[in-house]
Amino acid sequence: MMRFFFLALFARLSLVGAFAPPASHANFAMTAVNAPSQGSPSTQQQSSTALSEMLTQTELPEKLYFEEDREMPKVLGGLKIGLRKLVVITGASSGLGLNCAVTLAKTGKYFVVMACRDVEKGKAVAKERGMPDGSYTVMKLELGSLQSVRDFVANLKAFKSARPLNHLICNAAVYRPTDPEPAWTDDGFEMSMGVNHFGHFLLVNLLLDDMKKAKDPQVCIVGSITGNTNTIGGGLVYPQANLGNLKGFEQGATKPVEMADGKPFFGAKAYKDSKVCNMMTVSELHRRYHDSTGIVFSSMYPGCIAETQLFREKRPWFRKAFPWFMKYVTGGYVGEEEAGERLAQVIDDPQCNKSGVYWSWNGSAQTVGRWSPDGKPRGAGGSGGEIFENTQSDAVRDLPTAKKMWDLSVKAVGLSEKEMCKGMKE
Repeated sequence: MMRFFFLALFARLSLVGAFAPPASHANFAMTAVNAPSQGSPSTQQQSSTALSEMLTQTELPEKLYFEEDREMPKVLGGLKIGLRKLVVITGASSGLGLNCAVTLAKTGKYFVVMACRDVEKGKAVAKERGMPDGSYTVMKLELGSLQSVRDFVANLKAFKSARPLNHLICNAAVYRPTDPEPAWTDDGFEMSMGVNHFGHFLLVNLLLDDMKKAKDPQVCIVGSITGNTNTIGGGLVYPQANLGNLKGFEQGATKPVEMADGKPFFGAKAYKDSKVCNMMTVSELHRRYHDSTGIVFSSMYPGCIAETQLFREKRPWFRKAFPWFMKYVTGGYVGEEEAGERLAQVIDDPQCNKSGVYWSWNGSAQTVGRWSPDGKPRGAGGSGGEIFENTQSDAVRDLPTAKKMWDLSVKAVGLSEKEMCKGMKE
Protein backbone atom coordinates (compact mmCIF):
# COMPACT_ATOMS: atom_id res chain seq x y z
CA MET A 1 0.00 0.00 0.00
CA MET A 2 2.85 2.38 0.86
CA ARG A 3 4.41 1.87 -2.58
CA PHE A 4 1.11 2.77 -4.27
CA PHE A 5 0.99 5.94 -2.13
CA PHE A 6 4.49 6.89 -3.33
CA LEU A 7 3.49 6.10 -6.89
CA ALA A 8 0.48 8.41 -6.79
CA LEU A 9 2.46 11.14 -5.01
CA PHE A 10 5.31 11.06 -7.51
CA ALA A 11 2.91 11.08 -10.45
CA ARG A 12 1.30 14.20 -8.99
CA LEU A 13 4.60 15.94 -8.34
CA SER A 14 5.91 15.09 -11.77
CA LEU A 15 2.93 16.87 -13.28
CA VAL A 16 3.65 20.01 -11.29
CA GLY A 17 7.28 20.03 -12.41
CA ALA A 18 6.68 18.83 -15.91
CA PHE A 19 4.04 21.27 -17.02
CA ALA A 20 5.09 24.48 -15.30
CA PRO A 21 5.94 27.25 -17.78
CA PRO A 22 9.65 27.54 -18.60
CA ALA A 23 11.56 29.84 -16.25
CA SER A 24 12.93 31.74 -19.20
CA HIS A 25 14.04 31.37 -22.77
CA ALA A 26 17.48 30.26 -23.90
CA ASN A 27 18.47 33.66 -25.26
CA PHE A 28 17.79 35.27 -21.86
CA ALA A 29 19.82 32.54 -20.18
CA MET A 30 22.79 33.20 -22.43
CA THR A 31 22.53 36.94 -21.66
CA ALA A 32 22.70 36.06 -17.97
CA VAL A 33 25.80 33.97 -18.54
CA ASN A 34 27.65 36.86 -20.16
CA ALA A 35 26.56 39.50 -17.65
CA PRO A 36 29.02 40.66 -14.97
CA SER A 37 28.51 38.94 -11.60
CA GLN A 38 26.98 41.13 -8.92
CA GLY A 39 25.59 40.74 -5.41
CA SER A 40 26.44 38.53 -2.47
CA PRO A 41 27.67 34.91 -2.76
CA SER A 42 24.25 33.65 -1.63
CA THR A 43 22.57 35.72 -4.34
CA GLN A 44 25.02 34.40 -6.90
CA GLN A 45 24.33 30.85 -5.75
CA GLN A 46 20.58 31.37 -6.12
CA SER A 47 21.13 32.90 -9.56
CA SER A 48 23.27 29.92 -10.54
CA THR A 49 20.52 27.52 -9.52
CA ALA A 50 17.93 29.51 -11.44
CA LEU A 51 20.21 29.68 -14.46
CA SER A 52 20.72 25.92 -14.34
CA GLU A 53 16.97 25.44 -14.59
CA MET A 54 16.75 27.96 -17.42
CA LEU A 55 19.33 26.09 -19.43
CA THR A 56 17.26 22.91 -19.30
CA GLN A 57 14.72 24.62 -21.55
CA THR A 58 15.45 24.12 -25.25
CA GLU A 59 14.49 26.50 -28.00
CA LEU A 60 14.53 25.10 -31.51
CA PRO A 61 15.42 27.26 -34.52
CA GLU A 62 12.73 28.35 -36.95
CA LYS A 63 14.06 25.85 -39.51
CA LEU A 64 15.75 22.52 -38.79
CA TYR A 65 17.20 21.54 -42.16
CA PHE A 66 18.80 23.83 -44.75
CA GLU A 67 20.13 23.35 -48.25
CA GLU A 68 23.69 23.54 -46.94
CA ASP A 69 22.94 20.69 -44.50
CA ARG A 70 22.65 18.24 -47.37
CA GLU A 71 25.43 15.67 -47.39
CA MET A 72 27.31 14.58 -50.44
CA PRO A 73 26.38 10.92 -51.00
CA LYS A 74 28.89 8.42 -49.67
CA VAL A 75 29.83 5.80 -52.25
CA LEU A 76 31.44 2.34 -52.40
CA GLY A 77 29.71 1.35 -49.19
CA GLY A 78 29.35 -2.20 -50.47
CA LEU A 79 33.10 -2.70 -50.03
CA LYS A 80 32.90 -1.54 -46.42
CA ILE A 81 29.82 -3.58 -45.60
CA GLY A 82 31.27 -6.82 -46.95
CA LEU A 83 29.27 -9.89 -45.95
CA ARG A 84 27.78 -8.27 -42.85
CA LYS A 85 24.11 -7.41 -42.46
CA LEU A 86 23.28 -3.75 -43.02
CA VAL A 87 21.29 -2.00 -40.28
CA VAL A 88 20.09 1.61 -40.00
CA ILE A 89 19.44 3.04 -36.52
CA THR A 90 17.82 6.45 -36.11
CA GLY A 91 18.80 8.57 -33.11
CA ALA A 92 22.04 6.61 -32.78
CA SER A 93 24.18 9.37 -31.23
CA SER A 94 22.92 8.91 -27.66
CA GLY A 95 20.92 6.76 -25.26
CA LEU A 96 19.09 3.69 -26.49
CA GLY A 97 20.08 4.11 -30.13
CA LEU A 98 23.78 4.52 -29.38
CA ASN A 99 23.90 1.53 -27.05
CA CYS A 100 22.10 -0.61 -29.60
CA ALA A 101 24.56 0.52 -32.30
CA VAL A 102 27.54 -0.35 -30.09
CA THR A 103 26.10 -3.78 -29.24
CA LEU A 104 25.40 -4.73 -32.87
CA ALA A 105 28.69 -3.36 -34.22
CA LYS A 106 30.75 -5.29 -31.68
CA THR A 107 29.20 -8.62 -32.73
CA GLY A 108 31.05 -8.34 -36.02
CA LYS A 109 27.91 -9.44 -37.87
CA TYR A 110 26.49 -6.00 -38.66
CA PHE A 111 27.50 -2.84 -40.45
CA VAL A 112 25.69 0.03 -38.73
CA VAL A 113 24.46 3.21 -40.36
CA MET A 114 24.05 5.72 -37.53
CA ALA A 115 21.30 8.06 -38.75
CA CYS A 116 21.80 11.23 -36.70
CA ARG A 117 20.74 14.85 -36.56
CA ASP A 118 24.31 15.85 -35.58
CA VAL A 119 26.84 13.94 -37.70
CA GLU A 120 29.93 15.19 -35.86
CA LYS A 121 28.47 14.19 -32.51
CA GLY A 122 27.69 10.76 -33.91
CA LYS A 123 31.27 10.29 -35.08
CA ALA A 124 32.67 11.43 -31.73
CA VAL A 125 30.51 9.16 -29.55
CA ALA A 126 31.14 6.17 -31.81
CA LYS A 127 34.87 6.56 -31.17
CA GLU A 128 34.36 7.21 -27.46
CA ARG A 129 32.35 4.01 -27.11
CA GLY A 130 34.93 1.94 -28.97
CA MET A 131 32.89 0.95 -32.00
CA PRO A 132 35.32 -1.00 -34.22
CA ASP A 133 36.78 0.88 -37.18
CA GLY A 134 34.98 -0.11 -40.36
CA SER A 135 31.87 -1.27 -38.50
CA TYR A 136 29.80 1.87 -38.99
CA THR A 137 29.22 5.12 -40.81
CA VAL A 138 27.33 8.23 -39.67
CA MET A 139 24.80 9.86 -41.98
CA LYS A 140 22.69 13.00 -41.66
CA LEU A 141 19.01 12.52 -40.83
CA GLU A 142 16.78 15.28 -39.49
CA LEU A 143 13.41 13.66 -38.85
CA GLY A 144 11.85 17.08 -38.40
CA SER A 145 12.22 17.64 -42.14
CA LEU A 146 10.57 15.40 -44.73
CA GLN A 147 13.12 16.68 -47.26
CA SER A 148 15.94 15.46 -44.99
CA VAL A 149 14.27 12.04 -44.79
CA ARG A 150 14.14 11.85 -48.58
CA ASP A 151 17.76 13.02 -48.85
CA PHE A 152 18.84 10.39 -46.32
CA VAL A 153 17.13 7.61 -48.29
CA ALA A 154 18.81 8.78 -51.50
CA ASN A 155 22.23 8.93 -49.80
CA LEU A 156 21.73 5.51 -48.20
CA LYS A 157 20.89 3.96 -51.56
CA ALA A 158 23.95 5.59 -53.14
CA PHE A 159 26.15 4.30 -50.30
CA LYS A 160 24.99 0.69 -50.33
CA SER A 161 24.48 0.50 -54.10
CA ALA A 162 22.65 -2.70 -55.06
CA ARG A 163 23.02 -4.19 -51.59
CA PRO A 164 19.56 -4.30 -49.89
CA LEU A 165 18.96 -3.01 -46.38
CA ASN A 166 18.52 -5.85 -43.88
CA HIS A 167 17.29 -4.02 -40.78
CA LEU A 168 15.73 -0.67 -39.93
CA ILE A 169 15.43 0.47 -36.30
CA CYS A 170 13.28 3.56 -35.76
CA ASN A 171 14.39 4.76 -32.34
CA ALA A 172 14.79 8.57 -32.42
CA ALA A 173 12.25 10.58 -30.44
CA VAL A 174 11.67 13.99 -28.90
CA TYR A 175 9.76 14.63 -25.69
CA ARG A 176 8.79 18.21 -24.80
CA PRO A 177 6.53 18.03 -21.73
CA THR A 178 7.45 21.47 -20.37
CA ASP A 179 6.60 23.45 -23.50
CA PRO A 180 3.51 25.65 -22.98
CA GLU A 181 3.21 26.12 -26.74
CA PRO A 182 3.99 23.70 -29.57
CA ALA A 183 7.20 23.75 -31.57
CA TRP A 184 6.92 22.93 -35.27
CA THR A 185 8.84 20.86 -37.78
CA ASP A 186 9.95 22.29 -41.11
CA ASP A 187 6.76 20.89 -42.65
CA GLY A 188 4.49 22.41 -40.01
CA PHE A 189 3.80 19.33 -37.87
CA GLU A 190 3.78 19.61 -34.08
CA MET A 191 7.33 18.59 -33.15
CA SER A 192 6.67 15.38 -31.17
CA MET A 193 4.28 13.96 -33.74
CA GLY A 194 6.38 15.22 -36.64
CA VAL A 195 9.66 13.66 -35.51
CA ASN A 196 8.44 10.57 -33.67
CA HIS A 197 5.72 9.52 -36.10
CA PHE A 198 5.59 11.34 -39.45
CA GLY A 199 9.36 11.34 -40.05
CA HIS A 200 9.65 7.64 -39.31
CA PHE A 201 6.45 6.84 -41.23
CA LEU A 202 7.93 8.34 -44.39
CA LEU A 203 11.33 6.73 -43.80
CA VAL A 204 9.91 3.21 -43.44
CA ASN A 205 7.67 3.49 -46.46
CA LEU A 206 10.48 4.77 -48.69
CA LEU A 207 12.68 1.78 -47.75
CA LEU A 208 10.20 -1.12 -47.95
CA ASP A 209 10.72 -1.88 -51.64
CA ASP A 210 14.46 -2.12 -51.05
CA MET A 211 14.20 -4.14 -47.82
CA LYS A 212 11.97 -6.84 -49.31
CA LYS A 213 14.95 -7.90 -51.46
CA ALA A 214 17.05 -8.71 -48.37
CA LYS A 215 17.30 -12.01 -46.51
CA ASP A 216 15.29 -12.02 -43.25
CA PRO A 217 14.57 -8.26 -43.28
CA GLN A 218 13.24 -6.60 -40.14
CA VAL A 219 11.75 -3.24 -39.16
CA CYS A 220 11.52 -2.38 -35.46
CA ILE A 221 9.85 0.82 -34.25
CA VAL A 222 10.48 1.54 -30.58
CA GLY A 223 7.23 1.77 -28.62
CA SER A 224 6.46 2.84 -25.07
CA ILE A 225 4.26 1.88 -22.16
CA THR A 226 3.20 5.53 -22.05
CA GLY A 227 1.20 4.92 -25.21
CA ASN A 228 -0.45 1.82 -23.75
CA THR A 229 -3.28 2.67 -21.38
CA ASN A 230 -3.26 -0.87 -19.95
CA THR A 231 0.00 -0.08 -18.08
CA ILE A 232 0.95 1.94 -15.00
CA GLY A 233 2.83 4.54 -17.05
CA GLY A 234 0.16 4.84 -19.72
CA GLY A 235 -3.01 4.39 -17.68
CA LEU A 236 -2.28 5.82 -14.22
CA VAL A 237 -0.01 8.75 -15.08
CA TYR A 238 -1.97 11.69 -16.51
CA PRO A 239 -2.50 12.50 -19.36
CA GLN A 240 -3.49 9.34 -21.20
CA ALA A 241 -2.79 8.88 -24.89
CA ASN A 242 -5.93 9.39 -26.94
CA LEU A 243 -6.10 9.98 -30.69
CA GLY A 244 -9.84 10.60 -30.51
CA ASN A 245 -11.30 10.51 -34.01
CA LEU A 246 -8.05 11.93 -35.47
CA LYS A 247 -9.67 15.29 -36.14
CA GLY A 248 -6.25 16.95 -36.18
CA PHE A 249 -4.99 14.51 -38.81
CA GLU A 250 -8.14 15.09 -40.84
CA GLN A 251 -7.33 18.80 -40.82
CA GLY A 252 -3.89 18.06 -42.29
CA ALA A 253 -1.93 17.79 -39.00
CA THR A 254 -0.05 20.99 -39.80
CA LYS A 255 0.09 24.40 -38.14
CA PRO A 256 -2.15 25.66 -36.56
CA VAL A 257 -3.31 22.08 -35.78
CA GLU A 258 -1.57 21.22 -32.49
CA MET A 259 -2.71 17.70 -31.57
CA ALA A 260 -3.82 14.50 -33.31
CA ASP A 261 -7.29 14.81 -31.79
CA GLY A 262 -7.58 18.45 -32.84
CA LYS A 263 -7.48 19.77 -29.27
CA PRO A 264 -5.10 22.38 -27.75
CA PHE A 265 -1.45 21.48 -27.24
CA PHE A 266 -0.42 19.33 -24.28
CA GLY A 267 3.26 18.42 -24.44
CA ALA A 268 3.23 15.16 -22.50
CA LYS A 269 0.15 13.90 -24.33
CA ALA A 270 1.66 14.82 -27.72
CA TYR A 271 4.52 12.40 -26.99
CA LYS A 272 2.18 9.63 -25.85
CA ASP A 273 -0.04 10.09 -28.89
CA SER A 274 2.99 9.82 -31.16
CA LYS A 275 3.97 6.50 -29.54
CA VAL A 276 0.45 5.17 -30.12
CA CYS A 277 0.92 6.08 -33.79
CA ASN A 278 4.31 4.30 -33.79
CA MET A 279 2.80 1.08 -32.46
CA MET A 280 -0.25 1.33 -34.75
CA THR A 281 2.14 1.81 -37.68
CA VAL A 282 3.85 -1.49 -36.83
CA SER A 283 0.50 -3.28 -36.69
CA GLU A 284 -0.55 -1.80 -40.03
CA LEU A 285 2.80 -2.58 -41.66
CA HIS A 286 2.43 -6.18 -40.51
CA ARG A 287 -1.16 -6.43 -41.73
CA ARG A 288 -0.55 -4.74 -45.06
CA TYR A 289 2.93 -5.94 -46.03
CA HIS A 290 4.25 -8.94 -44.10
CA ASP A 291 2.69 -11.63 -46.28
CA SER A 292 3.74 -10.03 -49.59
CA THR A 293 7.25 -8.87 -48.60
CA GLY A 294 8.38 -11.27 -45.88
CA ILE A 295 9.55 -8.31 -43.80
CA VAL A 296 9.23 -8.83 -40.04
CA PHE A 297 7.64 -5.82 -38.36
CA SER A 298 7.84 -5.44 -34.59
CA SER A 299 7.76 -2.96 -31.74
CA MET A 300 9.38 -3.14 -28.32
CA TYR A 301 9.50 -1.47 -24.93
CA PRO A 302 13.07 -1.45 -23.54
CA GLY A 303 12.10 -0.52 -19.96
CA CYS A 304 12.26 2.91 -18.37
CA ILE A 305 15.68 4.41 -19.18
CA ALA A 306 15.45 7.00 -16.44
CA GLU A 307 18.76 8.75 -17.23
CA THR A 308 18.16 9.07 -20.97
CA GLN A 309 18.43 12.42 -22.75
CA LEU A 310 14.73 12.03 -23.55
CA PHE A 311 14.14 13.62 -20.12
CA ARG A 312 16.58 16.49 -20.67
CA GLU A 313 13.75 19.05 -20.54
CA LYS A 314 12.51 17.91 -17.13
CA ARG A 315 13.34 19.96 -14.03
CA PRO A 316 16.64 19.12 -12.28
CA TRP A 317 14.88 17.70 -9.20
CA PHE A 318 12.91 15.34 -11.44
CA ARG A 319 16.00 14.07 -13.26
CA LYS A 320 17.61 13.25 -9.90
CA ALA A 321 14.57 11.64 -8.27
CA PHE A 322 13.14 9.78 -11.24
CA PRO A 323 15.84 7.02 -11.52
CA TRP A 324 15.53 6.26 -7.77
CA PHE A 325 11.74 6.17 -8.03
CA MET A 326 11.80 3.78 -11.00
CA LYS A 327 14.36 1.51 -9.32
CA TYR A 328 12.86 1.18 -5.87
CA VAL A 329 9.15 2.00 -6.17
CA THR A 330 7.85 0.90 -9.58
CA GLY A 331 10.61 -1.55 -10.57
CA GLY A 332 10.56 -0.26 -14.14
CA TYR A 333 14.16 1.02 -14.26
CA VAL A 334 16.69 -0.23 -16.81
CA GLY A 335 20.11 1.22 -17.61
CA GLU A 336 21.00 2.55 -21.06
CA GLU A 337 23.46 -0.27 -21.82
CA GLU A 338 20.99 -3.04 -20.96
CA ALA A 339 18.23 -1.25 -22.87
CA GLY A 340 20.50 -1.08 -25.93
CA GLU A 341 21.19 -4.80 -25.62
CA ARG A 342 17.44 -5.44 -25.51
CA LEU A 343 16.85 -3.47 -28.71
CA ALA A 344 19.74 -5.30 -30.37
CA GLN A 345 18.23 -8.62 -29.28
CA VAL A 346 15.05 -7.89 -31.24
CA ILE A 347 17.22 -7.73 -34.37
CA ASP A 348 19.77 -10.43 -33.60
CA ASP A 349 17.85 -13.14 -31.71
CA PRO A 350 16.25 -15.80 -33.99
CA GLN A 351 13.27 -16.09 -31.64
CA CYS A 352 12.37 -12.48 -32.53
CA ASN A 353 11.92 -13.35 -36.21
CA LYS A 354 8.16 -13.13 -35.77
CA SER A 355 6.11 -10.30 -37.22
CA GLY A 356 3.45 -8.18 -35.55
CA VAL A 357 4.86 -8.60 -32.03
CA TYR A 358 5.34 -6.07 -29.23
CA TRP A 359 8.40 -7.31 -27.31
CA SER A 360 9.04 -6.66 -23.60
CA TRP A 361 11.15 -8.00 -20.74
CA ASN A 362 10.61 -8.75 -17.06
CA GLY A 363 6.88 -8.28 -16.82
CA SER A 364 4.21 -6.33 -18.63
CA ALA A 365 4.46 -3.08 -16.57
CA GLN A 366 0.73 -3.38 -15.88
CA THR A 367 1.45 -3.32 -12.13
CA VAL A 368 4.29 -2.08 -9.97
CA GLY A 369 7.03 -4.66 -9.51
CA ARG A 370 6.97 -7.43 -6.94
CA TRP A 371 9.43 -7.03 -4.08
CA SER A 372 12.59 -9.17 -4.23
CA PRO A 373 15.40 -9.97 -1.73
CA ASP A 374 17.82 -7.51 -3.34
CA GLY A 375 15.42 -4.65 -2.58
CA LYS A 376 14.59 -3.98 -6.24
CA PRO A 377 11.03 -4.69 -7.45
CA ARG A 378 10.72 -7.22 -10.28
CA GLY A 379 8.16 -7.79 -13.00
CA ALA A 380 7.44 -4.21 -14.08
CA GLY A 381 9.52 -4.17 -17.25
CA GLY A 382 12.74 -3.15 -15.50
CA SER A 383 16.21 -4.69 -15.43
CA GLY A 384 16.61 -8.44 -15.85
CA GLY A 385 14.10 -11.05 -16.95
CA GLU A 386 13.50 -12.79 -20.25
CA ILE A 387 12.02 -11.45 -23.47
CA PHE A 388 8.35 -12.20 -24.15
CA GLU A 389 5.44 -11.19 -26.39
CA ASN A 390 3.56 -8.43 -24.60
CA THR A 391 -0.05 -7.32 -25.04
CA GLN A 392 -0.91 -3.87 -26.31
CA SER A 393 -3.87 -1.83 -25.14
CA ASP A 394 -7.25 -1.94 -26.86
CA ALA A 395 -6.66 1.60 -28.11
CA VAL A 396 -3.45 0.59 -29.90
CA ARG A 397 -5.20 -2.44 -31.41
CA ASP A 398 -8.19 -0.40 -32.63
CA LEU A 399 -8.21 -1.46 -36.30
CA PRO A 400 -10.55 1.23 -37.72
CA THR A 401 -8.51 3.99 -36.06
CA ALA A 402 -5.24 2.38 -37.18
CA LYS A 403 -6.45 2.23 -40.79
CA LYS A 404 -7.54 5.85 -40.64
CA MET A 405 -4.24 6.89 -39.05
CA TRP A 406 -2.35 5.13 -41.87
CA ASP A 407 -4.34 6.71 -44.70
CA LEU A 408 -4.13 10.20 -43.23
CA SER A 409 -0.40 9.80 -42.54
CA VAL A 410 0.23 8.79 -46.17
CA LYS A 411 -1.47 12.01 -47.24
CA ALA A 412 0.28 14.16 -44.61
CA VAL A 413 3.82 13.12 -45.61
CA GLY A 414 3.09 13.29 -49.34
CA LEU A 415 3.73 9.67 -50.29
CA SER A 416 2.84 9.06 -53.91
CA GLU A 417 1.43 5.81 -55.26
CA LYS A 418 4.70 5.26 -57.12
CA GLU A 419 6.66 5.53 -53.86
CA MET A 420 4.49 3.07 -51.96
CA CYS A 421 5.66 -0.53 -51.77
CA LYS A 422 3.80 -2.84 -54.14
CA GLY A 423 1.64 -5.66 -52.82
CA MET A 424 -0.09 -3.73 -50.07
CA LYS A 425 -3.18 -5.29 -48.50
CA GLU A 426 -5.97 -2.79 -47.91
